[in-house]
Amino acid sequence: MATPYKINIPLYEGPLDLLLDLIKKQEMNIHDIQIAKITSQYLDYLHKLEELNVDVSADFIYMAATLIYIKSKMLLPPDPLGSPEEQGADPRADLVQRLVEHEKFKNAAQLLYQKQQVEENVWSKPDKSLYHDEGTEGELVVSMVDLVRVFQQVLERRKEVSRIELQHEQFTVAQMMAQLRAQLLASDDNTVNLIRFFEACASRHAMIVAFLAVLEMVKMQAIAMVQEKQFGEIVLRKHKMFDTVFDENGAVRQVDQEYK
Repeated sequence: MATPYKINIPLYEGPLDLLLDLIKKQEMNIHDIQIAKITSQYLDYLHKLEELNVDVSADFIYMAATLIYIKSKMLLPPDPLGSPEEQGADPRADLVQRLVEHEKFKNAAQLLYQKQQVEENVWSKPDKSLYHDEGTEGELVVSMVDLVRVFQQVLERRKEVSRIELQHEQFTVAQMMAQLRAQLLASDDNTVNLIRFFEACASRHAMIVAFLAVLEMVKMQAIAMVQEKQFGEIVLRKHKMFDTVFDENGAVRQVDQEYK
């Protein structure tokens, strides 16, 4: 009896992971994507999934529609009645921004995972000076590993809800940082629950940008991550540099150029 022929294709967690892999394999510049070629390869991948009777999630279908829309926009001449900004706009710009920020998240998560592996296998006394603050006495300092673990849990729960999002509200990291600042100032005790902050995001893309915003604000010492008790919920609290990170209008003063 002949052995059944099997076709193995890689599976991806989301459409952005698939696009990044296609771009990497084609050695394309992420800021200058050959949209026609990538769209063709993306659709070929979905067709292979269908041939193997693999369910295709709504996120992949929505991205396919987005790619086809971008491709059609690039084939059409600029609208002569549009403003100079509209005529000069690159239809790929929003997609490129999402890909760049998703790639940053993946790189950050990988680095933090590697750090976790080292900490689990090497006895060391971690330096907690970055997180220590006069206002956190009696509370437990939370590490970056804990942050990644919470984010992954919330992200997994979001993946269970499969739906087509017809409109994606786009955020930059700087905008999400300003949003978190506003929530901290509006709270009675200048704290924000980390899980609720992530879960309030309207999409997985917004959650990734929120994660990057938390990373950036911790690095800039604008916030500290603490727990009132062991295994308790993580809260974000104003840190010693909070008032110097933002200007009087709430805009970020010194966010890294790559996050703008």
